[in-house]
Amino acid sequence: MAKKITRIAKLEFMAMQAKPGAELASLGINMPQFTQQFNEATKERAGEVVPVVITAYDDKSFDFELKTTPAAFLLKKAAGINKGSKTPGKEVIATISADEVRKIAEYKMVDLNATNIESAMRIIEGSARNMGIKVTGMPEKEGNK
Repeated sequence: MAKKITRIAKLEFMAMQAKPGAELASLGINMPQFTQQFNEATKERAGEVVPVVITAYDDKSFDFELKTTPAAFLLKKAAGINKGSKTPGKEVIATISADEVRKIAEYKMVDLNATNIESAMRIIEGSARNMGIKVTGMPEKEGNK
């Protein structure tokens, strides 16, 4: 007989720093077991924010799926800033190259709703623009000239 799903939760933890707390307690899972497995699975991603989707079952067991680091975190790291602009669109607080956007887009491709790398780059460029980060060297899109 299949296990009954009691809850699906989307959370974010710093890699290797998950610990029992209110977010996990509300899921009704074995918190020490989850934190141990999560921390082991994220040891290569130290210093990054790691989104995770946890599926909790009625017998207190769980499954989890790690996602890619959020684009905003990667953009701030690439631009060398701590936070985005208070007035994006009016104030440019940092500049990054199209090559850096391509690296982020290639990494995020599995989680993005894009069919090719150029589309993924446009999504990341839009996120950068909304944070007040200017992207230099992006190729012109057909029809936007």
